[in-house]
Amino acid sequence: MLEAIERLDLGDVEAAVFFLLDNCSDASEQVILEHAGRMALPFTVAQGDPSPDANAGRARRAAIALGLHHAASTPHGILLTTDADSQPRADWVRAALQGLASADLVAGRIVRIAAERDPVQGRVERYLDRLHAYRRSVDPVPWDSPTGSHCSGGANMAFRPGAYQALGGFQPVPCGEDAALLDDAGRAGFRVRRDPGMVVATSSRRLGRAPGGMAAALTAIDHHGAPSMPHPRGAAWQYRQQAEARRIWAGLPDSFVAARFGDRIGLTGDHVIGVARDCPNAEAFAMRVVPALPDIPDVTLAEAEHALATLEHQLCEQAV
Repeated sequence: MLEAIERLDLGDVEAAVFFLLDNCSDASEQVILEHAGRMALPFTVAQGDPSPDANAGRARRAAIALGLHHAASTPHGILLTTDADSQPRADWVRAALQGLASADLVAGRIVRIAAERDPVQGRVERYLDRLHAYRRSVDPVPWDSPTGSHCSGGANMAFRPGAYQALGGFQPVPCGEDAALLDDAGRAGFRVRRDPGMVVATSSRRLGRAPGGMAAALTAIDHHGAPSMPHPRGAAWQYRQQAEARRIWAGLPDSFVAARFGDRIGLTGDHVIGVARDCPNAEAFAMRVVPALPDIPDVTLAEAEHALATLEHQLCEQAV
């Protein structure tokens, strides 16, 4: 990561680096200090919470807290987060600024170093990218990319300080704090962009402390093969209903519009109006009001790929 930071193409962008060492027992601080002269950027090094309750979410929350005041006090300041085993591309900061020109939070693309060694994980990632492309085909929004990555992680995220603070920051949980922040953002009405142009390379290591992180996913594939996946039919239904929710937002609280939409998603018209009343915009309404389809069993990765191919084919036929 340190060498990647040294290679960042910042131009006239004012930047600072904040390192949070999460219960490190190695020479991480010494290594950072040795690189200080080459980074040519102001930096801060802090130690994480040494308590037994320390976890990935708490560490990421503490890391962002280090830079929050700096970003909030800088005109048009932004926050970016990555991991120690990750390498941002040279244009990382510029890509983040470009993504945040139309969004409030950006989840960039995470690519794995030596990805060819883990072809099953590659299949999973390609499948999820196709699922995201399908989503934006049926529910397009102006701030998101149709070619973004459905996978997202704290190794490559950027956000505006105001949005981060409004969301209460990363949750102090053992894993999934990054996905939870993006979900919370959508439900709050913030614009989330999954940006293929903001790229970070990360390791394919099998040793990791976060129970639900990349290391755990790769280890599970090593031991058990391809993971099971939620059937894409459920996601496809949600995407279409979310698109309809955006369309009717301006027509609420009309009781006829609410009742007709409620029939589609299994809610009463009064329930639909109640949800809409608490939402600041159509994005929040779409993310909150549409439930998940119940009782759809998971399928194998191969079955999910085949089912998604059928959905994609149907979408092409409809377009024609």
